[in-house]
Amino acid sequence: MRLWNREGTLLRTFKGHTAEIFGVAFSPDGQTIASGGSDKTVKLWRIDGTLLRTLQGHTSNIQTIAFSPDGETLASASHDNTIKVWKIDGTLLVTLNGHTSNVSSVAFSPDGKTLASGGDDQLVIMWDLEQILHLNLLKYSCDWVRDYLKTNITMEKTDCSLCNYSLFH
Repeated sequence: MRLWNREGTLLRTFKGHTAEIFGVAFSPDGQTIASGGSDKTVKLWRIDGTLLRTLQGHTSNIQTIAFSPDGETLASASHDNTIKVWKIDGTLLVTLNGHTSNVSSVAFSPDGKTLASGGDDQLVIMWDLEQILHLNLLKYSCDWVRDYLKTNITMEKTDCSLCNYSLFH
């Protein structure tokens, strides 16, 4: 990966990826660069070219990367049909599953509370990060489907046992 100034002068070369790089993003403060590609890793670099850390977890090419507005987290989208949300220290916060094909774009909302993803499955998914990162996922999912479970006449009472609600009373 190469960093150029606006006049076209090469400032530095970043070495570390073992294959093509598809996604690159600057942190909001401009001091960190994230890169990802077909070696299935996200690399975080200081602007001076120092490799800070390598994030591993995807099982296919990483297509794109986005930093949150506060620069504390980043999201990586992959051809493994997932989005991974990471803390800047390299901790994996969550893997988002919902696309049925390659995920080709991710973007944070200006307040950092929502992540949008787009994929080859022609879907745009809006992820509520506050809910996903701060609540029990099972409770969140059950809250989300509660009305459906209550009103669907084909549902049996036992179909709702996982959510542990008295939906039919």
